[in-house]
Amino acid sequence: MTRLVQVVFSVIVLLALCVGTIVAQSKFVPPIRGEAEIAVLPTVTKVDAKTNMVVTTIKVKNISTAGSIAGLRVDGYWYDKANELVTGSRARLPKPLLPGEVAELKLEIPKDPKMFRDQYVFAHANGKIKTKQVKSF
Repeated sequence: MTRLVQVVFSVIVLLALCVGTIVAQSKFVPPIRGEAEIAVLPTVTKVDAKTNMVVTTIKVKNISTAGSIAGLRVDGYWYDKANELVTGSRARLPKPLLPGEVAELKLEIPKDPKMFRDQYVFAHANGKIKTKQVKSF
């Protein structure tokens, strides 16, 4: 019986250490109020033939040193040759983007034969986003 008590006690100690490590790693960084700055890699747009959807992947990095970016979202718009709006989509990060952290946003839009060019607009919960196009992080 004492061996069982030792094993249970060891497991409890191990779990307590793991939880302590996880809590120590997750730190609170206050969100930025006003304009935040992100770096954006070139977008990757592919057409999924099975679902007939246009999937655009955008990788972003928080280059603001002032704090995290809460509620980061991107609105994607597709226009035809006459610059008339055809369709659009929105993607949002579910958690704040910490300083120096990289995230990936995916936009899925049904394919339309009129699609000619696209445009992306970034925003966050507390203001505007200033974007900087980069080739790599």
